Amino acid sequence: MSVKKVNSNNPRVLAVQTLSRVKDGAYSNLQLNQVIKKHQLSAADRSLLTTLVYGVIQHRLTLEFYLAPFINPAKIDPWVRELLYTALFQWQFLDRVPKHALFNESIEVAKIMGHQGTAKYVTAILHKMDREGLPNLQAIDNPTERLVVEYSVPHWLVENLISQVGQSKTLAILKSINLAPKQSIRVNSALSTDDQVVASLEEAGLKVKKSAIVPHAYLVTGGHVATSQAFLKGWIILQDESAMLPVESMQLNSSGQSVLDVAAAPGGKTTQIAAAVGEAGHVLALDIHQHKIKLILDNAQRLGVGNQVSAQMLDARQIPNQLSQQFDRVLVDAPCSGLGLLRRKPEIRYEKTLADVEKLAKLQGEILSASSHIVKKDGIMVYSTCTILQQENSDVVQQFLAQHPNFELLATKTDFNLKSDRQEKTLQIYPDDYLTDGFFIATFQRKE
Repeated sequence: MSVKKVNSNNPRVLAVQTLSRVKDGAYSNLQLNQVIKKHQLSAADRSLLTTLVYGVIQHRLTLEFYLAPFINPAKIDPWVRELLYTALFQWQFLDRVPKHALFNESIEVAKIMGHQGTAKYVTAILHKMDREGLPNLQAIDNPTERLVVEYSVPHWLVENLISQVGQSKTLAILKSINLAPKQSIRVNSALSTDDQVVASLEEAGLKVKKSAIVPHAYLVTGGHVATSQAFLKGWIILQDESAMLPVESMQLNSSGQSVLDVAAAPGGKTTQIAAAVGEAGHVLALDIHQHKIKLILDNAQRLGVGNQVSAQMLDARQIPNQLSQQFDRVLVDAPCSGLGLLRRKPEIRYEKTLADVEKLAKLQGEILSASSHIVKKDGIMVYSTCTILQQENSDVVQQFLAQHPNFELLATKTDFNLKSDRQEKTLQIYPDDYLTDGFFIATFQRKE
């Protein structure tokens, strides 16, 4: 997507530039971080930039529906369309900026990034939308199609969710995924205590609330955690609450356990394991990419568990051929579609297809099978994904059990006994359950 290069600290200009790069395939969170580091922005401008970028991506199909009657797609520059989306998003989803002000600001962005003709075009489109009114979502007759447009989620995903969890649960999930993600941290028990972390964060002016999902975790608001002294000292790690649950279910202790983390980068769960097994235990972390091995080891060093962690580049499917050691515990946090992360990575919904899900499910089954070869007798293997579809979760589990009768499925346990009334032994966390990332966890034990 061609964008005129302009040097500006205007958050609306930066938002359009960032959205254009994301539309070309860049990751929204990485692009935002780069832009924020490069530009000197006030806290208010950083907030506006982040809100605009995530807001437009989250509501893209809705914004397309609103804008479609007013433009000729063949005659509009892609970046101008992104600019109009930012105006529409502010108009329809934010109430902080008056309509006349956001129209004027959008026209000013058109002048900065384009020329006078671009500004006139944007002015005409905005005034025409205001004069004629936007199309009505409720006029969409097909109820599934209405959900697709209203919550900006592709048709195949809506249909799969409805078939798997029903209409009302699907609606609850869809309503939740466009809410702002929570900023959660895990206390690194290898270097600090809960009390020390809370005191440090509060001294820095941050508001801290204890997690109701996992122990030694907190929700933090009112500032940027990654610049805090607690973070810089390695006392905490940024991690979603539900992402802490797979390690919690591994039944770890400090008796000297050997643990394999099969797909470990960037090392959040690796370091959580290392802190749990203590100095007597050891974690071998695997990843298929060499540059991510350094990332894992760097994180382990920062969090004071470097002595307990080693890392190796290896395709997990090659475990039976490459590893001879047997492990007490194995974590298979498998590569997946990431559809449980839509709140944090909203562009995933447009990038993934059902074919991708089916291909990933095959890969997950292969990795799980390969990993099972190095589990000790009575050892535990945990399978987890950050997705919410059965194809990558319960279907993979059932296929594995059918092919590996020497493993049995245990009930996945959590310290706070989440979903204690569920019938199934696996644990599925949906994004609307606790307003965390969506996650799935299955716990296996080798019987022979």
